[in-house]
Amino acid sequence: MTIRIMLAEDQTLVREGIRSLLELSEQVEVVGEVSDGSEVLAGVERFQPDVLLLDIRMPKMNGIEALQQLQKEHRMVPTIILTTFDDHTLVLEGMQAGARGYLLKDVSLDSLVHAIETVHAGDTLVQPALTERILKGLGSMESHSDDHMEVDTLSQRELEVLRLMAGGYSNREISRAMHKSEGTVKNQVSSILEKLRVRDRTQAVLRAINLGLL
Repeated sequence: MTIRIMLAEDQTLVREGIRSLLELSEQVEVVGEVSDGSEVLAGVERFQPDVLLLDIRMPKMNGIEALQQLQKEHRMVPTIILTTFDDHTLVLEGMQAGARGYLLKDVSLDSLVHAIETVHAGDTLVQPALTERILKGLGSMESHSDDHMEVDTLSQRELEVLRLMAGGYSNREISRAMHKSEGTVKNQVSSILEKLRVRDRTQAVLRAINLGLL
């Protein structure tokens, strides 16, 4: 089955370049394009894409704001943010707004198609080199050779909480979604931070991405 793609990019040459690149693949089809963030919602409704490729820095409404609006109106589609910036703040804002992937624009065709297939299947993908730079930008985390053993100790409930944390949900919102007390959720978040050996929720989400949990 061909995956239907919508491009949201304000620079014409870049947009045409990405479209031309994707036309080389039989796995995907570009069904629509928009040139600013304010057109994203109408474009999603009109073109019904399976995956949205979204630039962050666009006129009228940036990519993060467009995602937030899609989420607010319950019209989210699997989204990959394409950018020239390796800013960890943008990565986290994009994830919290509902993005499932994050790639730099110099990505190869194979990597881009793989990312599209990954988010279309319901998984999350952040370019490994980008993740490494983000982690460095947040400050050095201690390296542990037993990371995977620690990850195995996360319970299914803790993994569910972790996914909601990645979506930007507060403890109160998580408690409502999971029908648990806010105190129970707070304890689970603390347990997640301890098991992943990180100091805060931001680092927990990034380590989870790095370990392939999200």
